[in-house]
Amino acid sequence: MARLPVLSGEEVVRIFLKAGWSFNRQRGSHVVLLKTGHPASLSIPQHRELAPGTLRALIRSAGMTVEEFIAWSQEV
Repeated sequence: MARLPVLSGEEVVRIFLKAGWSFNRQRGSHVVLLKTGHPASLSIPQHRELAPGTLRALIRSAGMTVEEFIAWSQEV
């Protein structure tokens, strides 16, 4: 299993936007992203550093693998 990078909430939002997700709304410190044809939404906390379990859960909810997420993060 690939090692997760240490990223902020803002960086994670940028990566998911690059991967085809779109900004829906922000409520407090959470940004909500949607993707057409995908049943789930992503609620990303805007923390300086996301916990590894939180990041892994977001990646899983997005239907991606950690390797795919890392590939997208290198394109940003």
